[in-house]
Amino acid sequence: MVTTAVEWVFLKFHPSRFTNPNRPLTSRCSNRLGFRRFSSSASLSVAAAASSSTVSEVDPKREPVSLGHATRPDFPILHQEVNGSKLIYLDNAATSQKPTSVLKALQNYYATYNSNVHRGIHYLSAKATNEYELARKKVATFINASDSSEIVFTRNATEAINLVAYSWGLSNLNAEDEIIVTIAEHHSAIVPWQIVAQKTGAILKFVNLTPDEVPDTAQLKEMLSRKTKLVVIHHVSNMLGSVGAKVLVDACQSVPHMVVDVQNLNADFLVASSHKMCGPTGVGFLYGKSELLSAMPPFLGGGEMISDVYLDHSTYAEPPSRFEAGTPAIAGAIGLGAAIDYLSEIGMQRIHDYEVELSNYLYESLRSVPNIRIYGPVPSQTVRRAALCSFNVKDIHPTDIATFLDQQHGVAIRSGHHCAQPLHRHLGVNASARASFYFYNTKEDVDNFVLALNDTVNFFSSFR
Repeated sequence: MVTTAVEWVFLKFHPSRFTNPNRPLTSRCSNRLGFRRFSSSASLSVAAAASSSTVSEVDPKREPVSLGHATRPDFPILHQEVNGSKLIYLDNAATSQKPTSVLKALQNYYATYNSNVHRGIHYLSAKATNEYELARKKVATFINASDSSEIVFTRNATEAINLVAYSWGLSNLNAEDEIIVTIAEHHSAIVPWQIVAQKTGAILKFVNLTPDEVPDTAQLKEMLSRKTKLVVIHHVSNMLGSVGAKVLVDACQSVPHMVVDVQNLNADFLVASSHKMCGPTGVGFLYGKSELLSAMPPFLGGGEMISDVYLDHSTYAEPPSRFEAGTPAIAGAIGLGAAIDYLSEIGMQRIHDYEVELSNYLYESLRSVPNIRIYGPVPSQTVRRAALCSFNVKDIHPTDIATFLDQQHGVAIRSGHHCAQPLHRHLGVNASARASFYFYNTKEDVDNFVLALNDTVNFFSSFR
C-alpha cells in the first residue's frame, strides 16, 4: 500500500452558492439557466435489480475493458438523463453511488427480517442481530482490525470524531496539552477539537502546507513535543509513537479507494463513512484500539450501552456496546456490509491502481482548459494524486461553472468551500470547483467532462 501526504487532496465538499470566489459565503447565485429535468433510461426499481450480489461479469472473448466499464452496469442511477443529457456523476468525494447488491440488501432486511437487534429472542430479532454483527466483523476484516469489538458503529465519521473528542478528549486532555491538526482538514476534524480545547485549556496547533500544497510533514515533526497528546490528520503513515501522542486518522477518503490496514498504520483511532464507499447514508464507524476504548467513558446514555441501571448509578457495557446507545442504524450497517462484500470482490488494490491511472488522465486533460488553476501537487512517479481535481477558472465563479455543467451538460460536480474554509483561505480563495471520480467512472467521463468544461468557459468568457 502506498501512503503519501498528498492524500489531503481528497476534500469533502458541501454545496455553497456564491457570485464571486472571494465574496462572503452568505451571497447567493440565482439559478438563471432554467428548471431541472430528469428522465430515467433504466429502471431504478430495487425489485428489478439483478439477483446477483457480485460484480458484473465481462465476456473474456471481448477486448479488455476498464474497471469503470465493467462495473457501471451494477449502478442503476448512472443510467439516466439529467437536463436532457446523459448523467456524468463526478461528485463521488461527497457521496458515492450504490450498487444493486447494496440496494437489494437493504430491501431484503426491511422485507424479510426487519426487527430490533440484541434484545429479542425471536427469529427475526436473532436474524437481524446476526447480520448486524456480521457487518461489524466485515468492517474489522476490511481494515484489518484485531477484533470486531474495536469497531463502533456511528451515524457518520463526524459523529465518530466527536465521540473521541468528548469521551477520550475530555477525559485525557488538560491545560497546556497540545493537539496538532493540519489546515487541510475537514471542519469535522477541527471544530470538535476547538470545543474540547475551550473546555480543557488544551492548545490547538496547525500544520501549514508546503509550496506544493501538501501538508508540511517537516513542520509537523518539529511541532511534536512531550506536550503533544493528539494528532488529528487525514490518511498518512503514523510515525508518532515515540512522543507518546495518540493519532486519529480521518480515513473517509482513503478507505473507499485503497487498502487500509489499521495495524500497519498503528493508528489509535480511525474514522470512515459508509456512504462514501458504496454503502447507505446514516452510518459510519470508529476504529479504536481496544485498550483505549475500554478506558473511555460513554458518549451517550440510554438503552443498550448499560450493564446495570440503579436509581443512584449505572454500570456500563463493554465496547463497542458502550458507545452505541439506543437502536442503531441496523439497515445501514447491513448495507455497509454488503458494500464491503462488493468492494472486496473487486479488490481494493485493483480499485486503487485504476484510480491512479484515471487521476493522471484527469489531471493532464484538465490542463488543456484555458486559465485553469488546479490545486495540489503535480502527479509524478512518487506523487500519486487522488482521483479528483479541485480547481478554479480565472474570472468565473466555481458555482457558475457547476450550475452550467449540470443544466447544460448533465455533469455533476461540486462547488463551494467544501467544509475546508481554513484550507481555502490559505489558498487565497473562498470557493473552488471539484470533480471527483470513483472506480465506476471512465476515461470517457473525463473526456466528456473536459469538453463540457471548455464549453462552459467559452460561454462565460463570451460576456467579457
